[in-house]
Amino acid sequence: MSDLSPDPERFVTAQDEHGTYDAALAELRRGRKTSHWMWFVLPQLLGLGQSAMAQRYGVRGLAEARAYLAHPVLGPRLRECGEALLALGTSDVESVLGGIDAMKLRSSMTLFAHAADGEADVFRAVLDRFFDGDEDEATLALLDGRSGLSGRAATP
Repeated sequence: MSDLSPDPERFVTAQDEHGTYDAALAELRRGRKTSHWMWFVLPQLLGLGQSAMAQRYGVRGLAEARAYLAHPVLGPRLRECGEALLALGTSDVESVLGGIDAMKLRSSMTLFAHAADGEADVFRAVLDRFFDGDEDEATLALLDGRSGLSGRAATP
């Protein structure tokens, strides 16, 4: 991808199509993800996943993550999803999302915790509740400009 300028509208378009965001939020509130929306509702950094969807909806860096959070639709939606997860009576996020998407959630929350600076409470709370406060190392490596991500297989 040669143009790495922030483009948060691609996420809005995907979330709004067929009421996907509303369905995703309802699934989170029920405690069981059953459809496919992870890439554009709880996105992770570009470079962590190899699928076409992961490439299309990979966040292009901290600038785009900050633009996502500042967006009048996307920022509130991302926080709402985090709050929905925190409202569940479980700390077993794999039972809600499945193993692969739980890893993607950890990546997403790590990214947005760093992008949010002083307003990262919900993202840090998700990391604390579901991942014992541990951030995703591959996301941190990308943020720090370190290599070695080619072997990450669990984020299609």
